[in-house]
Parts: sequence; C-alpha cells; structure tokens
Amino acid sequence: MERNTLKDKTFQLSVSIIYLYRQLCNNRGNEVLACQLLRSATSIGANVREAVYGVSRADFIAKLQIALKETAETEYWIELLQETGTVKSEQGEKLKRDCVEIKRILIATLKSSKFKTQ
Repeated sequence: MERNTLKDKTFQLSVSIIYLYRQLCNNRGNEVLACQLLRSATSIGANVREAVYGVSRADFIAKLQIALKETAETEYWIELLQETGTVKSEQGEKLKRDCVEIKRILIATLKSSKFKTQ
C-alpha cells in the first residue's frame, strides 16, 4: 500500500514541480535554480520507481535512500525560492508539505525494510 501511495505522491510532486519550472523559466534569472529544483524533484519519483525493480533488498534500500536525499534537496530549493520571493509563500508551503509527507513514507519504508534484513 505504501509503495503505491509513495509512487503516486512522488509522481504528483514531479508534475507540480514541472508546472512551477515552466513558471520560473519565464524569468531568465531563475533558470539555474529552476533546473536544480526540477532535477532533484523528478529524481525522487524516478528512484522510487527504480527501487520497486531493484535486484535485491540492498538495491531497493539504496534507491529509497537516494530518493530521501533528493527529497531533502528539493525542500532546500523550495525554501530558497520562497526566501528570495521567487515563489509565493503559499505555493512553497504546499510543496514543502508534500515533501515532508514523502519523507515520512520513505523513512517508514526504509525502517521497515532494514528491519526485515536483520
């Protein structure tokens, strides 16, 4: 159940970030930050999908750990964009809540997966 929820939530976050990316790229000064945000946010879902098809439990765990790190990076870029007034506070807060929810699922899944290997 969690993996499907995780897959759906990471996909929806990617979609939201793609829309934001398009907005940000309308202003030339935002291109670098927009690219960083796009890269990290879309990487979350990609790593979750890769984890599902991991060749071993260790591979599964490694991919989810990468997704967790990418989620933290995505939060950073969102906070930076908010702090500089590039992204509206409400929009940034929604995206950060989505990241926190994804992190919680990832952490719970990782704990469960690591416990099963012991």
